[in-house]
Amino acid sequence: MRHTAAKENPACIYKLDIKKSARKELDNLPNQIFLKIDKAILSLKKDPSPYPQSKELKGENKRRLRVGDYRVVYAVDEQHKIITIFRVRHRKDAYRQV
Repeated sequence: MRHTAAKENPACIYKLDIKKSARKELDNLPNQIFLKIDKAILSLKKDPSPYPQSKELKGENKRRLRVGDYRVVYAVDEQHKIITIFRVRHRKDAYRQV
């Protein structure tokens, strides 16, 4: 199992919570893509809604982060300062329900 962006850095505002299914999806990515996505996830800790890479999803209280051909689906809890990562998938599969 690879170490992901879930490590805490006290200088950052938001904490990350990466769901077990998202961790599995991250672990199955090629290393080069994993590194790009990991960097993008870490950047969410400082700015949870970067424009134009991040967009609200219609009908859900979630956002998506565009990283090349991949999408990271996440939610931001402003009250508790927590970002929850739900899915990390190729764009063709990102919005399909499991």
